[in-house]
Order: sequence, then C-alpha cells, then structure tokens
Amino acid sequence: MREIRTTDYHTAGEPFRIVAKPPVEIVGDTVANRRVYAMASAEVDGLRKLLCFEPRGHADMYGCFITPPDDDGADFGVLFWHKDGFSTACGHGTIALGVWAIESGKVAINPSGVTDVVIDVPSGRVTARVHTKGSVIESVDFVNVASYHMHSDISVDTSLGALTVDVSFGGAIYAQLDVAQIGLSVTPEHYGEIIAIGREIKWALNDSEYAEHPTDPRLSGIYGTIVYEELASDADGLKRQRNATIFADGEVDRSPCGSGTCARLATLVEKKQLKIGEVLKHDSIVDSQFLGVAKAQVTSDGYDAILPQVTGMAYKTGESVFTVDPRDPLTPGFVLR
Repeated sequence: MREIRTTDYHTAGEPFRIVAKPPVEIVGDTVANRRVYAMASAEVDGLRKLLCFEPRGHADMYGCFITPPDDDGADFGVLFWHKDGFSTACGHGTIALGVWAIESGKVAINPSGVTDVVIDVPSGRVTARVHTKGSVIESVDFVNVASYHMHSDISVDTSLGALTVDVSFGGAIYAQLDVAQIGLSVTPEHYGEIIAIGREIKWALNDSEYAEHPTDPRLSGIYGTIVYEELASDADGLKRQRNATIFADGEVDRSPCGSGTCARLATLVEKKQLKIGEVLKHDSIVDSQFLGVAKAQVTSDGYDAILPQVTGMAYKTGESVFTVDPRDPLTPGFVLR
C-alpha cells in the first residue's frame, strides 16, 4: 500500500495539512512555476485530491506540499492547496508553517526570541516571524507581500439584487462585501446564506477586468469573497471587524483569513478608515482573531500599496500516515459540496 505522511495544524480554527516530503516529483525552477506544473500534473493533483477529499479530508480541508525555495534567500518553498486546486497565497498556512518549522527543527530558534522563517510561495517571498519565550512559541507574525486596493464600489448583479464590492490584492485577489447590504450578520446561523452570496460574487467577477492582476496573469482571478461587518471597538479603541472568507468554490475559512486580512488592510488604508501603524482586530465566523497592521506604505505593480503584517498562532493537531489500498474504488475520494 502507498503511504503519505502528514503533520496537521490549525490556525485560529482553520486546518492546515503539511506534507514535508511529497511522494511525487513537482517540476519547476520557481515555486510559481511549480504551481503551474502541479495544476497540470495528474499525479500531483491526484495527491492533492487524495489528502483533501473524503474519506481522508473534507470540503473545507487546506494543506500544502513543501518544495525547495526559489534560491538560498528562503528556508523552503510551499505549494498551497484546497479542494478546488492550488492557491497563490495562504496567510493562515504561513503562520502554521512558521510553527511547524520551529517545532520540527527545520529552522533553529534564534536566541533573541524572534526567528524569521522565510518562505517562497507562488505570489512571492513571505516571512513567518516566530516569537518564542525559551523554547515555547507564543505567536507568529505573517509578513506578506505588498498588498493593494485595486477597485472601489464595483456593482455586481446577484440573486439578492445589485450589490457593491471592493477588490484588493493580498497575495490573492479578493472581492469584499459589507454584510449590511444583505441584512445579515457574520455568524454561524447565516453560514449557508453567506456561502451562497460569496460564491455568486466570486464567479460574477472571476473572469472580468476587475480580477486581472496588473503584472502576472498567474495571479489573476477572484480567489475569494470576504463578507465582513463592523463591530464595536473594545475598550482599547482599536478598529474591529468580523468576516467570513468564502474562497475556492464555496469553501469557508474558519480563521479570519491571513491573506484576506491583508486585502482588507489595503482597502481600509485606501479608504482612510485605518492609518499606517493602526491595528485591526479581525475576527472570524467562529470568533477566533488575527491582529492586522499596515506597517508601511510602498509602491507595487503600479499601485499605492502597504506592507501588511498579520499576527496569530497555530497549534499541532496530529500526525498521520495515510494509505491507499489499490483495491479501493473510492480513490482519490469525493466531496459533497
């Protein structure tokens, strides 16, 4: 029987399945090109399906294959995957990879208490900045690629009428909808309705001019829809929002979404609702939380952009040795959504 070893984490409730040694060859001279190869390879894509689909996974599973880095400037590379394919970026996964790199010994702890784990992802080079006290990991900062607001107040025709969304890039391109437009709140009882409108908006815009990346067509397409709502500030006065990010085709991020938080930061700064250096408390549909901050303003791909940082924590949930019985007719598996 074939065996595949994985280490599983969750970041703020969102699963992340790490395959440190993929048992298939993933060809390419860069991580971005390996993603292109993986999407076209029946063998690599079959491994994704095997680990993501039922009965070994589920429709909301997320994971990655570890690859070599683009060059010696990074510790390793990674291909992110979900039930519908390979994504260009993943913030919650980057946070989990920072914890995994330290806990597995792949990257040694810096005695200063701050260890940078540098990772090449399809959208560029990112950093998981791991904060430790002795040998204990306390938190991880996801330091993302430059993020920017692309389009404001786009009208989208939906089954609920015309809705207005913003579009921003945070390593992937996201549409963003204020849930007040549809009279709901971002809470579990509205889970199905939020999925439905998130999917509608994604597919309405996915092939439009609003989903075109300005310099790299491999990054084009609406990766997900962030459905958000304003929350009252805590006693500390920090801006607070809650969101559900509907990505791929109806998959729901249980965390506040790392790259999605970067996209929201870019939008909020552009619309002067958040200043450089101010912290956003970003909650998820299951009430977990990331802290996001735009560290600086830069220029990227012709846009006024920000350098975003998202802080969270990941926890190991187990290790698995998955097997494939050659007699099993349900290989690589199935999904029910």
